[in-house]
Amino acid sequence: MLIDFHSHTTASDGALSPRELVDRALAANLSQFAITDHDTMAGYRAAAEYYTHNPGEMRLIPGVEFSCRWSGTTIHIVGLGVDGQHPAMEQGLSLLARARVERGKKIGEKLAAKGFSGAYAGASEKAGESQLGRPHFAAWMIEQGHVSDFNQAFDKYLGQGKIGDVKAFWPELAEVTGWIVASGGVAVIAHPLKYRFTRMKLRRMVSDFKAAGGLGIEVLNGRQTPDQTSQLKRMALEFELEISGGSDFHRDSTYSPQLGVELGKVGSLRGVWQRWTKPAQEESSEA
Repeated sequence: MLIDFHSHTTASDGALSPRELVDRALAANLSQFAITDHDTMAGYRAAAEYYTHNPGEMRLIPGVEFSCRWSGTTIHIVGLGVDGQHPAMEQGLSLLARARVERGKKIGEKLAAKGFSGAYAGASEKAGESQLGRPHFAAWMIEQGHVSDFNQAFDKYLGQGKIGDVKAFWPELAEVTGWIVASGGVAVIAHPLKYRFTRMKLRRMVSDFKAAGGLGIEVLNGRQTPDQTSQLKRMALEFELEISGGSDFHRDSTYSPQLGVELGKVGSLRGVWQRWTKPAQEESSEA
């Protein structure tokens, strides 16, 4: 059984349109699939509209990946099965949309100080109706000839610790988790090992997340080693969290994972996908 509960479209920083990503998921024979764009559900809404008129056997799950802060670090929390029209979700999405605009202006100011005038306007044009992010600044810099590729843009100007690494006024982890829970969704910690926390600090973050109502943790995400998977499985057991998995797909690349996570690697742990899997007896009654 293949699922993917972490993916991105052109509505945030992905390369494929919602329609293209749904077609890719269908071609990969995914049984359950969630589009989790950064701080917006526009990609999911477009995908759901397309899928309504082009249905398949796959279950399309409403999703979003929220940016938030915990202990001074930007953390990403995936919301699955959320109601995008719930007041708490609408308020949260609106707040983060404004935060991204303000962050983009600050990035533009910092790049202008380095001689890259017009960065904010250029990046905004690249973003179009998508959520403005650093990849749009990178695309503009490449187009203008300031850098040769995305790697150089991030290595020199936009990556962690660089001039364009502006920390937005993201809400706190507990607040974001609350939005997801209030809207009927399942909150999941995205790629927990990417934050490079010590084991003790990671446990503190997971403990705070669960206290706020969080229920899941990504045990499988993109490319990771068997040891990393085992570490996260143990953490899921310790904190009694459901497990999730996703490719974190953004675009086709030599080093990027493709859509789909095989569930055979998670053993007997309870998975979030079980919430949307019909019991065997229900399936047989419909046959």
